[in-house]
Amino acid sequence: MSPSKKTKPPNIEASKVGFFRRFGAIFYDTLLLLAVLFLAAACLLLFNNGEAVTAKIIIIPYYLIVSFIFFGWFWTRDGQTAGLKTWKLRLKTMDGQRLTWHHALMRFLGALLSWSLLGMGFLWVLFDKNHYTLHDRLSKTYLVFEKAPDK
Repeated sequence: MSPSKKTKPPNIEASKVGFFRRFGAIFYDTLLLLAVLFLAAACLLLFNNGEAVTAKIIIIPYYLIVSFIFFGWFWTRDGQTAGLKTWKLRLKTMDGQRLTWHHALMRFLGALLSWSLLGMGFLWVLFDKNHYTLHDRLSKTYLVFEKAPDK
C-alpha cells in the first residue's frame, strides 16, 4: 500500500511576514501601479480622439484588467513585484511552487475582497497564527521573507 500523496505544508516560520513589511511592499507597488494606470489612461486617449473616457462601465473593468495583468505578470514570473523585491518578500503557493495565472487571479480577486471589507482582509494578518491574510488563504498562496545569504 503506497502512502497517500499529500502536499508538504509550507515552512510556517518562513511564512510569518508581518503587517508593516507587507504594507511597505503595498505602498511601493501602489506607486508603480498608479504610473501604469496613468499610461493605460493615456492609451485610451489615443482611441477616443484625445477625449477622456468617463463611462464607468468601460473604465472600471479596464483599470481592473490592467491592474491584474500588472500584478499577475510579476507574480507568475518570479513571485516578486518591485515592492516585494524591495522588502525581500516572495510569493509562493502553499506547496512552495511558482504561482500560475489561476493562483494570480484568485489572489487578485481575494485582495479586492480584502480591500472591499475596509481592509479587514489585510488586517487579518494580525490575528492569524500563521500571519496569513484573507487573500493568502483564498488563493492558497503566502509570502516568505527572504533573508540575505550569510557571507
